[in-house]
Amino acid sequence: MKLRLVTIAGAMMFLAACQSTPEPEAVAEPVAETVPAPIPAPTTSVPAPTPAPTVVDNSTVPSTVYQGPTPGTVADFMFQSGGEGRVFFGYDQYDLSSDARSSLAMQAQWLQNYPNVVAVIEGNADERGTREYNLALAARRAESVKSFLVSQGVSPSRLTTVSYGKERPIDGRSSEAGWSRNRNAHTNLMSGTIG
Repeated sequence: MKLRLVTIAGAMMFLAACQSTPEPEAVAEPVAETVPAPIPAPTTSVPAPTPAPTVVDNSTVPSTVYQGPTPGTVADFMFQSGGEGRVFFGYDQYDLSSDARSSLAMQAQWLQNYPNVVAVIEGNADERGTREYNLALAARRAESVKSFLVSQGVSPSRLTTVSYGKERPIDGRSSEAGWSRNRNAHTNLMSGTIG
């Protein structure tokens, strides 16, 4: 048993000696010497030459940019409403076409911009038919235009109507081309315009 104890004690000592054995040091490999890259010489940029300012001769430039008629005039009304202040009708008709409605919407907008303007809606007809029939038809055309303008916000107190029937043609031709021009209602500005 003594031997056994001595063997165990020896083995423990051996194990303890193994644990305290230092590990061999790692051998450092030689490091290659690094040479820093050369620093580039500072560059100086030369600014581009500044062009000389352009001289503008304002004596030939118009003082206003507006190219249309003077605002608030009859010419402005015609220009803004897309034509001659007239809308046209089919044969024996007094209802408004889509083109007539578009033109009248522009007239209404202009009239709202100038609330002091008073207008007469003049109804017209072509030469065919009796005088009485054409007066009645032209009156319905004028009323149709007035009703549309009022529906667009123009005060009815600023609009009156008159019927000329076939008495005031704008085209003297006795053909469909002439008659179609004479079937119209004209918005005639009476007062309140500029100039």
